[in-house]
Amino acid sequence: MIWIGNFSLNEISLIVMNVIGYLFMLFLPKKLSREVTCISVLAGLTTGLLFDFTIGGGILDFYKQNDTNHYELFDVFYYSLFAPSGYFFMYFYKVLRINKVTFIFYITAWSIIGIAVQWIFTLLHILTYQNNFQLSYSFPIFLLTQTLTGLYYVFITSNSDRKLT
Repeated sequence: MIWIGNFSLNEISLIVMNVIGYLFMLFLPKKLSREVTCISVLAGLTTGLLFDFTIGGGILDFYKQNDTNHYELFDVFYYSLFAPSGYFFMYFYKVLRINKVTFIFYITAWSIIGIAVQWIFTLLHILTYQNNFQLSYSFPIFLLTQTLTGLYYVFITSNSDRKLT
């Protein structure tokens, strides 16, 4: 593991994005229960790590994070951005009162947001595609992960009233 590669625009951008993301999480009005908040943060982190370790830097190696294909300290800053993403997904799901009719629009909107964020990451050299990977290949992955996350949110919130005995 490399501690710090080149300290440049991508590392500065990651610090700024983390500060903004976590400040928004902290200061948005509380709409989710503590349990759902915890689950949303963990779901975002887990989903992001799963896909990054399989298609990003793991088995398929379609893109590299930051400066190298080796893990470095600022990869932690990159991975930590997944947690607020999961929180915002479930937070706005509740705030916007997404239902069966609006579900597909919500999932599509979040998938487009995901593509836009990845595009920004490529401009900032946080992500660099390799092995003929293209940004458009991420769209079906976003559709899948956002759909599963939405269904998971519906499941945990519909069952939250039941008490364990």
